[in-house]
Order: sequence, then C-alpha cells, then structure tokens
Amino acid sequence: MDDVQNWKLKLFSDQELCYADIIPPSQVRARIEVSVLNFIKILNAPKPAISHLPLIKRNLSNSRVNHGLLTELSCVFLSHSVSTRSLMKPNAAKAFVRGTYNFITYILLQLHLFNFHCNLSRAVWKVMEMCYQILLQEKCVTQRELYYKLLCDSPHLFPSQTDVNRTIQDVVALLRCSRFSLGIIASSRGLIAGRIILQEPGKEDVDCSMCGSSGHTISGDFNLLQKLSLYSDARYIIIVEKHAIFQRLTEDQFFHQIPSILITAKGYPDMATRYYAHQFLVHRISRIFPDLPILCLVDWNPAGLAILCTFKFGSIGMGLEAYRYACNVKWLGLRGHDLDMVPDQSLVPLKPKDLQIAESLISSGILQENYKEEVALMVRSGRRAEIEALYFHGYDYLGKYIAKKIVQSDYI
Repeated sequence: MDDVQNWKLKLFSDQELCYADIIPPSQVRARIEVSVLNFIKILNAPKPAISHLPLIKRNLSNSRVNHGLLTELSCVFLSHSVSTRSLMKPNAAKAFVRGTYNFITYILLQLHLFNFHCNLSRAVWKVMEMCYQILLQEKCVTQRELYYKLLCDSPHLFPSQTDVNRTIQDVVALLRCSRFSLGIIASSRGLIAGRIILQEPGKEDVDCSMCGSSGHTISGDFNLLQKLSLYSDARYIIIVEKHAIFQRLTEDQFFHQIPSILITAKGYPDMATRYYAHQFLVHRISRIFPDLPILCLVDWNPAGLAILCTFKFGSIGMGLEAYRYACNVKWLGLRGHDLDMVPDQSLVPLKPKDLQIAESLISSGILQENYKEEVALMVRSGRRAEIEALYFHGYDYLGKYIAKKIVQSDYI
C-alpha cells in the first residue's frame, strides 16, 4: 500500500519531470481503484467540480530537452504535467466517453464499498475498465486488439485507432504508469539480424546471424524482451530506416564484414509509439553492451532525421514515456556531404509534409547544431535523397559505403 499512498500524494500534481512507472499488475489495479475513489469523492463533495479532468499536454509547447552534462545522452520529456480538458462541452463528449457505470460499480463491489450511480461517463474510464479486466485475466493485448474490442463495445465512441491511442496515453497520464504496465503491448513490426544470440527461457536460442534476409521478428511483449538473455560479439548497433535496405544488408551478410547488430522498424509509422518495442530492445542491448556505438541509417530528408530523433531523444507522441528509452544514437547517413555520390536525377523535390517536419524539428529545440545545419541544407536545396540512390554504383556499394563511414568514424 506504500506505493499507492505515495502515488496518491502525487496524483495530478505538477511535476518538474513527468514520468510513467513500470509497475506490477496489482499496483496498476490499485491505482485504478484509487482513481475511482477520488472521482467518487469529488462527486460526493458539497460542490462537485467535475467539469474538467487534469491531464498531460503532449505537444512541443510542453516539452523540454534534458541535455546530458556528463554523458552525450539527452532526452525529451514533458515538463508541465497538468492541463485541463472540459468534460461538459459537446465537442468533448467523444474524448471522455460512455460506459463507466458497470466498471465503477464492479470495482466498488470488489472493494466491498457502496453502490454508486453516475450518469457522467468517459472514454478514459472505458479504457481503464478494459485494462483492469486485462490485468485481472493476466493477459496482454496490442493497441490494435484493444481498438477492435472497443469498436465492438462502443463503436460511436472509438471510431478510429487514433482515438484509442490518444485515450491510452490519457490513461497513462492519469495513472502515471506505462502502457506495458496496463497490459498493452506493441505490435510485432520490427526485425533484428546480425551478431547477437537471443536466449528465451525454456526455448531454443535464436542466432540472429542465421535468420536469412528476413531477420528475426522483434516481439512486442515487453515481458519476453525483458527476460531475454543476450549474447553478442558485435562492435556496432545499426538502426536501419527501411525494410528493403535491411534486407539488402542481411542478404549480403554485412554484419560479418563489420561485426554488427542490424535493427529496423520498417519505415516511418503513423504513430511514434509504434517504435516503442524497437526502442525498448535497442535500449536494453545498449545497457547490456554499453560500449557499442548506436548508428542510424536513414534517408536524407526531414522524415529520416525525425526517425533518428525518436530513438535519440524519445518522442512527445509517447507521452510520459517519451524519455525512458532514449539512446545515444549517432547519425551515420545519408548526410549532406554524401550527396556527391548520388546522381542528380535521383534527387527529388521536398514535399510540403517534408517542410512541415523540418520546421517542427528546427522549432523543437532538440537538435544539436550540426543536425540543424543538415536540416537547413535540405530546405535550401529543396530536395531529398533516398538511400537506394546509392545503388547507382552497384548493389554491393551500400555495404562499402557504410563500412567506409564506420571505419572513418564519419558519424555525428
């Protein structure tokens, strides 16, 4: 109960550094129960004040960058924890939706307290109800699975995956615990290959250098990732933006040419939180093998740099979990001075979306000076270059390009 009491004292308070704890299911359930009791207390007050719900702002105006002083590691975090959202405005109805009566009653009965009736219902409570049931059943679900469950239960309240994702982050903000602690795992999206052996308790070892060009799928189950024993003689970790580039490098067995571990998240997803499992694994490998440089290979465009920054600093899209798995990632390529190796006809104009991302990166305050210079060069040139443009020199040139840059320590 000490954890619950300490957390209760911090509930909805404005913290210098917002955080999301990784805690066991019993403590998550206790926090949900405390939230319900606090809600009931407000309702039973002489002057109930339930028109606003304190939540966390997840935007750049509420972000700070913690620059490492003794190390090169910096990270993004949310600084001003409390904002308020109206629950009474008609256009806010879908943000905090229906269906709490059964859930709250259920919890109160579990606690042998009194019956409760409330006509006000919120989407946040609905998602908490689902998470409470998931934890009671000792299950884990992906965000996609949760979306379909909510879509079947309340289709008018959760019309899209985005609505569910945002509500999950609201629950994370209210309970100060990670999505993983809520029983929500990431979808298996990424791949790993190279000089690393994954040993899962009770199962055969997986030698990631023997998985062929497809690599080995990264699980979204954090319990499994946490339990893995890792063995490696690699000298570098290389994060690859594109699945096709990852396949080329694994097919050529580049990881034997330069002893390395290759990881891809298969491109740039809709939501930064989809990088969560891959970032968790990269972070865990880097903690076990702290001397391995982490290098990132992305297209020379604002979106490529944004992907790198997600691994390097975390992402505001991850809410209170933004900073936890930030890693000291270096930019390997493509970079501006590599453009002389790219045929002019392979350079394509920047799109309006590219310019928006560039503006967002520059205004974010997270970029170091040499990164800002790269973005400025992209905008001035009005063009972008993709890694595949290097195939102009032959399909085996990509490995030579990366190897040369690594040997020359040509990364920033």
